[in-house]
Amino acid sequence: MDPLKVIIADDHRLVRAGIRSLLEELADVEVIAEAGNGSELLELIEANHPDLVLTDIAMPDMNGLEATAVIAAKYPNIKVIILSMYASEEYVWQAFEAGAGGYLLKDAAPLELELSIRTVMNGSKYMSPVVSQQVVNDYVRNSTGGVSWKEMLTPRQREVWQLIAEGKNTKDIAALLEISPKTVETHRSQLMERLGVYDVVGLVKLAIKAGLIAPRD
Repeated sequence: MDPLKVIIADDHRLVRAGIRSLLEELADVEVIAEAGNGSELLELIEANHPDLVLTDIAMPDMNGLEATAVIAAKYPNIKVIILSMYASEEYVWQAFEAGAGGYLLKDAAPLELELSIRTVMNGSKYMSPVVSQQVVNDYVRNSTGGVSWKEMLTPRQREVWQLIAEGKNTKDIAALLEISPKTVETHRSQLMERLGVYDVVGLVKLAIKAGLIAPRD
């Protein structure tokens, strides 16, 4: 079999050197290029046609999440694993929404790097075990066949969701949408069921992720 062609993207040379060293210990993996930012990464992809990209999130010019979204749209056959220092739910959601196949913490054991590569190249999602299991559950529950959260809901349900996230109560929402309070409650129950979120705080957090409302100070 031909070796797995990999490009590494990170704005720190020592980090890239460390990752390259680990990958070179794998018999069927070949590092074909390194990038220091997202724009350079996209240029290298165009020139080298890798099978897999390992990219950091925080990079100058174009970050890893932005680059991942471009890769997913333009090169759907290229797999991407995000390398990050952060186990934050917010970053994990953004990574998978951008099209990443894996999310690996930089302090992971070397064996986990190999496991993440094998998993993603086999067509499955990979996430470092230390990342909250709830994040995994939420992602699986709310992303079916590439359908986004907003696409899972009717226009009216999205309206109710946004107004709830903005702090409106049932009476206010009913008045604004010119529907009955009972109908508002029905929409609330349905959207909670579809999103898999059963409290207002959770709806607000997810609305921020979906871009329905801006984060509060």
